[in-house]
Amino acid sequence: MRNIEQTLFSKISELSSLQNLVNEWKSEGKKVVFTNGVFDLVHIGHLTYLSKAAELGDKLIIGLNSDSSVKRIKGESRPINNQNSRAALLASFFFVDAVVLFEEDTPLNLISALLPDVLIKGADYSIENIVGAKEVIANGGEVKTITFVEGYSSTSIIQKIQQK
Repeated sequence: MRNIEQTLFSKISELSSLQNLVNEWKSEGKKVVFTNGVFDLVHIGHLTYLSKAAELGDKLIIGLNSDSSVKRIKGESRPINNQNSRAALLASFFFVDAVVLFEEDTPLNLISALLPDVLIKGADYSIENIVGAKEVIANGGEVKTITFVEGYSSTSIIQKIQQK
């Protein structure tokens, strides 16, 4: 019988062990895709975005903003869900291969260390403004954007709850 909890938490990695895993995947000819975000209240927009990102390669890594990073970016009332809960939820998706937390405001250090084959962000970004794009392209990788599902955001969900 499978130990689902063990499998789930094995997908949540520290950068040093993830670097080794990425090197192993690349040596096997796997295309590594990276995206990042807060993913506070996961909704259909997140699910669609992440599944489309996963389709662009063989292995999907999510860089997840730590709680302290989210507070600096989104304000003191965020995140709603703590980093461990957010990481476990993302790791539970079958198409996610690794989740790694980062403390900085941007994932530049993660991207520079991992050098994925494909870097993904939402289509609200232009490629020249995507953090890590220069590094990925210089390493022979690609940078792509994915259009969001209209009408879904954690912020709008929070506002809707507050209006009740």
